[in-house]
Amino acid sequence: MPDLRRVRELLLGAGYTVAGVRESLGPVAGGALARDEIVPALRATAGGSPVEALTRLFWLQVPVPEGAVASDDLVAAGLAEVSGGQVRALLRVEPLEAVDGDGHAGYAVSDLKVRPGDGRLPADDHVVGTGGASGNLARLVIHRPVDSVLDLGTGCGVQAVHVAGRSPGARVTATDVNPRALELAGMSFALSGVEGAERLCGSLLEPVEGRRFDLIVSNPPFVVAPPGDRRFTYRESGMAGDDFCRRLVENASRYLNDGGYCQLLANWLHVGGTPWEERVGAWVDGCDAWIVQRDVQDPAEYAELWLRDSCEAGTPEYRARYGAWLDEFERRNVTGIGFGWITLRRSERPAVRIEELRHAVEQPAGAYAHEVLDGLVRAEEFSTACGRLLAAAPGLVQEQIGPPGAEDPERIVLRQAGRLRRAAGVGTVEAALAGVCDGTLPLDPLLDAIAQLTGMDPGEVRAHAAAVLPELIADGFFA
Repeated sequence: MPDLRRVRELLLGAGYTVAGVRESLGPVAGGALARDEIVPALRATAGGSPVEALTRLFWLQVPVPEGAVASDDLVAAGLAEVSGGQVRALLRVEPLEAVDGDGHAGYAVSDLKVRPGDGRLPADDHVVGTGGASGNLARLVIHRPVDSVLDLGTGCGVQAVHVAGRSPGARVTATDVNPRALELAGMSFALSGVEGAERLCGSLLEPVEGRRFDLIVSNPPFVVAPPGDRRFTYRESGMAGDDFCRRLVENASRYLNDGGYCQLLANWLHVGGTPWEERVGAWVDGCDAWIVQRDVQDPAEYAELWLRDSCEAGTPEYRARYGAWLDEFERRNVTGIGFGWITLRRSERPAVRIEELRHAVEQPAGAYAHEVLDGLVRAEEFSTACGRLLAAAPGLVQEQIGPPGAEDPERIVLRQAGRLRRAAGVGTVEAALAGVCDGTLPLDPLLDAIAQLTGMDPGEVRAHAAAVLPELIADGFFA
């Protein structure tokens, strides 16, 4: 692999970072580029500054004059070529922003991006760059430092770069079935200052059999395609249905240290006659689990999405490919395909939550994902006795609903201002506890005081609290 230190210095010295590109483009061109429209960005980067030249070369993928960049270093690194006095990108180099938006995370090296109108996506070993899925996963991964991380299906190495940035000195292992992906991931690591990363070729967990990690992170080939379809290794495993994700979830605990995490994006089938929660929940073994469905598409929408992804719309094969997807879904009695995220934590006494969250949540979710699992465990262990301390979550808002001037509200709602932004209808007891619980006083005397103030029977107050508080703790309203 070429020495990329000089290229790294070149990129950083020119200000070719997400912040630098964003400032160079401005909001209008930046917004258009997010929609894959490059004309405004071409106009915004016509000034010839170093960051503008690198943005045009590696992000917009248009040639620049030979004197606009240090072409010798880029050519030596295999990132560009010079022809007819112009420098053309051979690979795409994207700057990465830290998931909390605070600083520069590194770079991702991938094959050139295929935009609408560029023709069909090259098949087989094509390596894609960053996208919505990789960004979503990076924001989900826990922020706690780890000593060892496995990036399963690393692609161009995005997840490993992010984790290494939060855990300096961590032992990084990156696997993929595509040797070309491992080659480009190595370039991403070098440009991002990630040293000593191990790269292994193989499917699923086979390359690391017998080993354990503090964190397994995976943006896997989760696309549910017709049988044997593996034209695009970055998205299709060739396994039947959603078996790739199922096998990863089922086996994760054997590859995790005690308390270790496995976090992945996944697609799962909605099969007629079986609740999706029951079907996906059966995958979990030996781990606390938080499984979240963020979206659902019907079979036709799903096929259209991935045919657009590979730029096959309008090609002679489009109808046949579309029909093959629908045939497979009909054969399996598929009524929909769910999109979501899965967080696992190795545990001796697993607590599992499977839910649907369609609304926007506070990002990055990785800053509090571990606390969601902690809440599930606390909810299962909850008791109103034995001097239990309880604290209301910060940022709660109480809403009272009823006719103006009424003495008592018809409904009381507790709402989370941040994090998962849940809302829960509650009674007088829970609302009173939310106002006084700060984690310093035992729950028993607080419940007695609420009973005295409301005129309720103390035994009924305790029984009510024992019935409703576990769910509110699991939902993050109390800790």
